[in-house]
Amino acid sequence: MDLKVAFVAVCLFALAITCTEAAIPKCCMTTPKHVHKQFLMKVEKWYVQEDRGACDISAVILYVKGRVKPICAPLKVKTALEKLQKRRKRHNLKAAL
Repeated sequence: MDLKVAFVAVCLFALAITCTEAAIPKCCMTTPKHVHKQFLMKVEKWYVQEDRGACDISAVILYVKGRVKPICAPLKVKTALEKLQKRRKRHNLKAAL
């Protein structure tokens, strides 16, 4: 009986550890002052990290084609990314016609 209790306790402990690791957010701690245009041209997706909640600073997290890790960028990069996104959409619409 004691072996069953110990086994259940170990399983619950392992489950608790895996659940808490999945809930830990990945935050940018710092951002560079400038981001190279070559990175902006290769961005596949991006999102804004808010300074509310678990993360301390606002930043733009860039997922760049050909890189495994995301890149942290200053919030001012967001406007450049939005312009680039609009330009890409217009180009895709013209190509479709």
